[in-house]
Amino acid sequence: MLTLFLAVVGRDLKLAWRRRSDVLNTMVFFMLIVSLFPLGIGADKVLLQTIAPGIIWVAALLSSMLAAPRLFASDYADGTLEQMLLSSEPLVVIVSGKILAHFLVSGLPLLFMLPLLALQFDLPPDAIGVLVLSLVLGTPVLSLIGAMGAALTLGVRGSAVLLSLLVLPLTIPVLIFGSGVFVAYNAGLDTAAYWYVLAGMLTALAVLSPVASSYSLRIMLD
Repeated sequence: MLTLFLAVVGRDLKLAWRRRSDVLNTMVFFMLIVSLFPLGIGADKVLLQTIAPGIIWVAALLSSMLAAPRLFASDYADGTLEQMLLSSEPLVVIVSGKILAHFLVSGLPLLFMLPLLALQFDLPPDAIGVLVLSLVLGTPVLSLIGAMGAALTLGVRGSAVLLSLLVLPLTIPVLIFGSGVFVAYNAGLDTAAYWYVLAGMLTALAVLSPVASSYSLRIMLD
């Protein structure tokens, strides 16, 4: 199963490299959202530091939603997904590999960009570190939730809009606790509870999302 998992991840990474424009679109979209707010709001240091976590988390969420429909769409269009379902290999393992590859090409680049973009909000280095760590735990959760939405809306007309309607309410707890970590840290409060909740959501969805997505794909293709 590990060999199958790694093979699926490698395959999807190679396909993503051939469609580099899709990856760049997500990165540019994230960069524009994060950069436009400081330009529009002005140089008020206190205000920028206050709104920074909310803006960055919303930008990460919207970027994730932009990339989510591509998770299964290309394989569905060329018939590869149907062959995966007919394969004797466990579909859950295949879906898990696709979700990880999706995060590596759509979520991980945002984490590398974030420290530089966060400087626009005049955040100190330790605060940037907290924000980056919260996104390290939170962005995989967004990808896992997006995978379930992408599987449920696969092949449906207007699937991108429907996916957003299904997924956005489920991401509210991630936004609350992800940005709440930074707010609590800035206020000098204990942040342990926030970290535990984010880690718990990531662990639970890492188990449940591939299973739910697999069942959804089978239902959508039957």
